[in-house]
Amino acid sequence: MIKTKVIKIGNVMVGGGKPFVLIAGPCVIEDRKKTIALAGSIKKICVKQHIPFIFKASYDKANRTSIKSFRGLGIDKGLDILKEIKEKIGVPVLSDVHSVEEIDRAYDVLDVLQIPAFLCRQTDLIVAAGRSEKVVNVKKGQFLAPGDMKNIIIKIESTGNKKILLTERGVSFGYNNLVSDFRSLDIMSRFGYPIVFDATHSVQQPGGMGDCSGGNSEYVPLLSRCALAAGCDSIFMEVHHDPEKALSDGPNSLKLSKLEKMLVEMRSIDKIIKDKIS
Repeated sequence: MIKTKVIKIGNVMVGGGKPFVLIAGPCVIEDRKKTIALAGSIKKICVKQHIPFIFKASYDKANRTSIKSFRGLGIDKGLDILKEIKEKIGVPVLSDVHSVEEIDRAYDVLDVLQIPAFLCRQTDLIVAAGRSEKVVNVKKGQFLAPGDMKNIIIKIESTGNKKILLTERGVSFGYNNLVSDFRSLDIMSRFGYPIVFDATHSVQQPGGMGDCSGGNSEYVPLLSRCALAAGCDSIFMEVHHDPEKALSDGPNSLKLSKLEKMLVEMRSIDKIIKDKIS
């Protein structure tokens, strides 16, 4: 992979051959107390391991499998909690935006506007995110080739915004399954922007449990190590105190108690690769 440009997000620098950044948090905000506590726990681990950290959580999961699935606390309560995390825990925050109107409401809180994979070709949303002048993290749709991300980049760059992250989250492979093609990381890095690997959504089994998605969380450490060995700039993952009780994406989430050991291994691999890139 080539050395990508550096993007500054609060006090975090991602890209340019710098140590990898962890983007982590629960799939969805379940309640205030648990979410804030989780953010604090992840930050404590990251500080100990000298790993830059951006907190992520969705205030609304708009693409749930079932109409009965929990979607979150909504934009107002969700943004209020993310604002508290940003101010009290002292970390940048990231969340999904699903419409142009949401961007205006989220502007004062979010450091990174994330475009969900299923919305990555929605031109109005992409352009509005670019015009916000915020950092925009685009998740590559499960239906796209890595080279197709160039057209999405052009849409954002048309607004004058060049603060872009590109996230790989697996490609549709048959029914209810995804596969990670690590060539994608190298191909997208040639566009010059930092590359993120979504380790937990890459092991998701969309709709695999009938009325909800399944997943194989045991492969999260393996895929994370592979992505860092390929030279990616950031690892994105969903982390939960108790994935079995998570209200969204539990089967593919990493248990908090497993995070530190995994980060130690990842940091070692990242250092070897980044030393070569630099």
